[in-house]
Amino acid sequence: MNLVAITWDPPIALFGFLRLYSLMFVIAFALGYQIMKQIFNDEKIEIEKLDKLLMWVVFATILGARLGHVLFYDWAYFSQRPEEILLPFKFRPVFRFTGFAGLASHGAAIGIVTALYFFSKKIVKKPLLYLLDRVSLTIACGGVFVRLGNLMNSEIIGYPTGTDYGFIFKALGENFARHPTQLYESFGYLIVFLIIYYMFWKTKAKEKLGLIFGVFFALLWSVRFVVEFFKEAQVDERSDWFLNTGQWLSVPLVLVGLYFTLSAKKTQKK
Repeated sequence: MNLVAITWDPPIALFGFLRLYSLMFVIAFALGYQIMKQIFNDEKIEIEKLDKLLMWVVFATILGARLGHVLFYDWAYFSQRPEEILLPFKFRPVFRFTGFAGLASHGAAIGIVTALYFFSKKIVKKPLLYLLDRVSLTIACGGVFVRLGNLMNSEIIGYPTGTDYGFIFKALGENFARHPTQLYESFGYLIVFLIIYYMFWKTKAKEKLGLIFGVFFALLWSVRFVVEFFKEAQVDERSDWFLNTGQWLSVPLVLVGLYFTLSAKKTQKK
């Protein structure tokens, strides 16, 4: 008997059409926009450039996340159905609208960094690390709500707890408790956001190019690495080394973050 487990059965949509998952994405981008608007105003950057930045980041996030899922997690399926990679519906066995159900955060990270590289060169005319330091705030904040969106969708679930503790996901037709890994990850990202927010506004960290980005990257992917131990693998691929694809992809990104954290001490902003 699950005496303290939470039975999780939220509505998929509000008012019959507003999907909670999509709402969390909208909130993530809206808050990110407001954070960057404050930064642009404080640093005397034309606000028109922020509108362009938003479009670049939104496009890069969705495209990168989608391609990341296809390449890292489900290539065997999509290699046989390439028409479904960038289209929000399936053709087989029957035509039906699905939306983009497969999005990978590692792919989103690659897409965002690529977009910011070209944006820094062509639009703001500032070093890439200058933008990465600032956008790190918005991504950490956005990650909180994206994982809440996954919770609303009852996806990216954790292993069964084997105890009274956890969430019972009724949408999956289950009657046993699982680790609410969506909440673990969301809370972890909130901590990361608060750390780098304090660094940005309360210290001189932003005067060292790459320091905030380095701390953000190292912490963010460390959270992801740890939470993966409680999470059902997105594909059946946990290796003999006890790590899954998400963890193997996180390791080099943690090292990238540590590199920029340490090297930032020698890289002063001019």
